Amino acid sequence: MLPELPPLPALTRAEGELIDRYLEAVDLLGRVNPAHDGDTYRGLRAAQALVRKAAELRDALASMHRRGETELHGDTLARALRVLDGERRAARVALPPDGVG
Repeated sequence: MLPELPPLPALTRAEGELIDRYLEAVDLLGRVNPAHDGDTYRGLRAAQALVRKAAELRDALASMHRRGETELHGDTLARALRVLDGERRAARVALPPDGVG
């Protein structure tokens, strides 16, 4: 049986949208990372999708701003990212240890 995940912190709808779009963009950046082995077509497809996801991320932030949500609450949003496996997902964007591709 899998361990129970901690609950997501309370987020506004716009904050939830921001987190979702951010993680989608991170996942795509991880697929494009030239420091990882893979074929160029896979990276090309991820880069093409990244353009759309970046626009959706921008729109999520613009929506927050229009609604008067002008401040990002880093601690709360970081907790949400951790619950959604954001640390592992973001690690694919970084350079791997020397000698690992």
